[in-house]
Amino acid sequence: MLRNITLSADEQLIARARDKAGAAQSTLNVEFRKWLESYAASQDDAAVTKFRDVMRQLGGVDAGRHFTRDEMNER
Repeated sequence: MLRNITLSADEQLIARARDKAGAAQSTLNVEFRKWLESYAASQDDAAVTKFRDVMRQLGGVDAGRHFTRDEMNER
């Protein structure tokens, strides 16, 4: 489901962006949706990268022995 949002920007900037989108046979609306999708994905990618880095750092942790099943399930 698409939702409408209202944005504010300088008139000249909007005009230049519309011209650029038109030259690419697109619309400002389509280009904004592409940008928004990319922006949201980049934040997700950053979180995944940070998680993987932390897990990689923890991968070398050695407790010095193996724990029994009961020990691992203690609360």
